[in-house]
Amino acid sequence: MDVLGVGFDRLDLSAAESRILERFDRGERTFVITANPEFVMLARRDAEVAAIARDADIVVADGTGVVVGSRVLGDGLSRVAGRLLVDRLVPQLASRGASVFLLGAGMGVAERAAEAMRRRAPELRVAGAYAGSADEESAARVSAAAPDVVFVAYGMPKQERWIARHRADLPTVKLAIGVGGVFDQLAGVQRVPPGWVHRIGLEWLWRLANEPSRWRRQRVLPLFAALVFRKRLFGR
Repeated sequence: MDVLGVGFDRLDLSAAESRILERFDRGERTFVITANPEFVMLARRDAEVAAIARDADIVVADGTGVVVGSRVLGDGLSRVAGRLLVDRLVPQLASRGASVFLLGAGMGVAERAAEAMRRRAPELRVAGAYAGSADEESAARVSAAAPDVVFVAYGMPKQERWIARHRADLPTVKLAIGVGGVFDQLAGVQRVPPGWVHRIGLEWLWRLANEPSRWRRQRVLPLFAALVFRKRLFGR
């Protein structure tokens, strides 16, 4: 489904998990984007980000705004939160003997996130964890570790740019996902919102209350809403 120029797959959380694992089991390389309204708005003004979204294998709606916008446009999507998707995938990947590399976030955060993943799935093989910048050094470290899966936590759109730029040079990586703040939540750096907050679609407000600096990113939300309604009314 097209939401203001970005194509989203019509998948809920369970279907996204199944699609990713099916591709993994077939040996297909998969680049997953969990896109929110800020990503959509950036893709409208940044041709490189728009091209990355088109080339990704799976794009899911990680944001209440995208879900609501899709319903206004007449074809509702389901929300696939990156945090919940990673939580679903980790034990499944562990049972398949897959090795994972955790890239990004603050110093020491990826290592603590890896420990949290191991507590959930003790058999999980962690090929490495590295904070580092989105540069050639980070790509070299991932390449040397030769993981099956890389979770990239540089934030949007750095993580998507990094994956698009380097995935061809990482032949062992069958699954690459930009995970935003998931490492921070796993490591306890950020508080995980209560389940009821997620169920009513106010996780964005929860994060804003706990990270006031996010208001700069969320300034695009009123424009996103206005463009959705314009498309609904005028078809453009």
